[in-house]
Amino acid sequence: MAALHEEPAEVAAVQPDPDAGTPPPPAVPPAAPPAAAPAATAEGEVAGGGGDAAPPKSAAPGPAASPAALDRQTLVAVLQFLRRSNLRESEEILRREARLLGDDLGAAALSPASAGLLAGSGSDADSGEALLGRGTGAAAVAIGGNVATVATSSPGVAAVPTVPPGKVGGAVVVEDQPDVSAVLSAYNQQGDPTLYEEYYSGLKHFIECSLDCHRAELSQLFYPLFVHMYLELVYNQHESEAKSFFERFHGDQECYYQDDLRVLSSLTKKEHMKGNETMLDFRTSKFVLRISRDSYQLLKRHLQEKQNNQIWNIVQEHLYIDIFDGMPRSKQQIDAMVGSLAGEAKREANKAKVFFGLLKEPEFDVPLDDEDEEGENEEGKPKKKKPKKDNVGSKSKKQDPNAPPQNRIPLPELKDSDKLDKVMNMKEAARRVRLGPECLPSICFYTFLNAYQGLTAVDITDDSSMIVGGFADSTVRVWSVTPKKLRSVKTAADLSLIDKESDDVLERIMDEKTASELKILYGHSGPVYGTSFSPDRNYLLSCSEDGTVRLWSLQTFTCLVGYKGHNYPVWDTQFSPYGYYFVSGGHDRVARLWATDHYQPLRIFAGHLADVTCTRFHPNSNYIATGSADRTIRLWDVLNGNCVRIFTGHKGPIHSLAFSPNGRFLATGATDGRVLLWDIGHGLMVGELKGHTDTIYALRFSRDGEILASGSMDNTVRLWDAVKAFEDLETDDFTTATGHINLPENSQDLLLGTYMTKSTPVVHLHFTRRNLLLAAGAYSSQ
Repeated sequence: MAALHEEPAEVAAVQPDPDAGTPPPPAVPPAAPPAAAPAATAEGEVAGGGGDAAPPKSAAPGPAASPAALDRQTLVAVLQFLRRSNLRESEEILRREARLLGDDLGAAALSPASAGLLAGSGSDADSGEALLGRGTGAAAVAIGGNVATVATSSPGVAAVPTVPPGKVGGAVVVEDQPDVSAVLSAYNQQGDPTLYEEYYSGLKHFIECSLDCHRAELSQLFYPLFVHMYLELVYNQHESEAKSFFERFHGDQECYYQDDLRVLSSLTKKEHMKGNETMLDFRTSKFVLRISRDSYQLLKRHLQEKQNNQIWNIVQEHLYIDIFDGMPRSKQQIDAMVGSLAGEAKREANKAKVFFGLLKEPEFDVPLDDEDEEGENEEGKPKKKKPKKDNVGSKSKKQDPNAPPQNRIPLPELKDSDKLDKVMNMKEAARRVRLGPECLPSICFYTFLNAYQGLTAVDITDDSSMIVGGFADSTVRVWSVTPKKLRSVKTAADLSLIDKESDDVLERIMDEKTASELKILYGHSGPVYGTSFSPDRNYLLSCSEDGTVRLWSLQTFTCLVGYKGHNYPVWDTQFSPYGYYFVSGGHDRVARLWATDHYQPLRIFAGHLADVTCTRFHPNSNYIATGSADRTIRLWDVLNGNCVRIFTGHKGPIHSLAFSPNGRFLATGATDGRVLLWDIGHGLMVGELKGHTDTIYALRFSRDGEILASGSMDNTVRLWDAVKAFEDLETDDFTTATGHINLPENSQDLLLGTYMTKSTPVVHLHFTRRNLLLAAGAYSSQ
């Protein structure tokens, strides 16, 4: 059969429909009628990307059938398929070409042979939705174990070769033929380049004229279709059409995609695409859209009526449509969740169980000092003695029902010094200020002067005794912020003279001659972008543009290990709350989990589509949160390396993360100036705090979780009412199932205070054990 050139591509492959819940059954005997494809789908169905199944094998015709008769039967089968698919024009053209009249077609359709052929042509042939297959220019019908292909190509586009008549129904087995979907997907970019603008503007007009409730949801299609149609034109070297398409429609995209569009506008040749990882990722990973069933059916019906295969092809190939039952979402609900490089998260991605509770504190007997137990009494009255505590772990004897098993991941055992530190922590906690809307924390700001905009990282120890800065000149500088100066351990020769049994041996091993307020650590060969103290204050981590993470001893102020695994700059690193483990994230788009005594990473967390810009351990150390320039936040399970949560909603790269002290919530900040609040257990966004006008580089919850502090490049620290933000959350079954929530516009009600610096961007925040807020940044003269 000859290929036909007059009709635009409108015949699609017979293949599993994306709406069908089951693959097509094998061909039935000639007497059986064609099986209809199931039209309904289960909750959470996926549309798009269907059609990768191999063509169904049908029973081979009997030996009596001649090649000429089989060829005629093939033609009849295809014509029948075209008629049922309402492709009248294609049917007429094909009939004229084959000189087969309508009466002949009717007579042929009644013959048993053709009935058998049609029954074997795949269960989706009866479904009117078969139009929406992956192939653009070919209809394939399984016949006698082979595939006959009829092409209806656009003008100026090469025709798909047909199967030679001699092979149809012959001895060639189906395995010798290329997979139908593989063959057809090779031609999915062969639309007429001059019609791309017409296709896109037609869909745009349809969506803009649809009902308000559907318009908001269907408008999500504009950006991914625009990008893929542009890339398709560039990839197929239609450069002038691509330029015209971009100039006409790029202004219609949402403002938060402007940075991506700038990158896109620089890709004008096929060669440019090869070197651009972000766009390659966009091309290979499916853009996720969450759409109600009503809106989806409306879109599908429109594309069927218009026979707009080019757009449907992109929907099938490159989009993942997550369909939910229920009311369409409002523009506000959609805007809150979209904006990431790969669309929204699939609801399945946030269904895994997460143990967000805290681990039970170990119990150990440590009597508290009498002096600390007795309060000050100025009037000379007898001092009341408080009852002594039997052990320090008594306050958390009950196991949190949401906590992971105590031994789920191996954690380091507590040393005596750790137990002592826990005792000190509890004493401090007894004097802690109870914060709230009526009692805001005092804020102490550490300003780095003469840093010449070279301060790139800050961290403060848990006991607030030391502060570290990472600098663009590749140095790491550690200061003592208490009267106690920093001292190194004595040399080996001097240590041998010390009485190791003395009570103050820890003091004796320190060399007073080395005491100073500042220690400078040299070793990196590029700007230092992240720093983190170990919980026991014996070690310090730093990561740098040089691709390494270094572990420093705070006893000797020397580098102990250089961890090499990242090939590009490492943007952030952080110690686990229990020590021993630490995480790093960098430009190579992965986060790595390390242990201090291993040269190689224990886990590699891959999945982000752009740089991993910030990392944070969950308080129970079983999970790690990573923020990325792909505008998503991911939560990873340390035990098995799986991604258990994907949060979307930010409109710019993520730069700060903070877990609430109870482990249930996560706060995130980004270049869009918004703080988003997430319920980890349900996998839902539960709040949005607006007020900052620039990138948020620092987030921290107070020790009891009542206050959330945020620090930004807009030179302000803002305090938010965390208790009010998280109370009365609507996390009912419907909300959890559909994955969206009505966010209250209550940022101003939750804002408790705004504190401006003179000209210092805020890069770090820290609450002391008594709930004093420490902030840090480098003075900027601009």
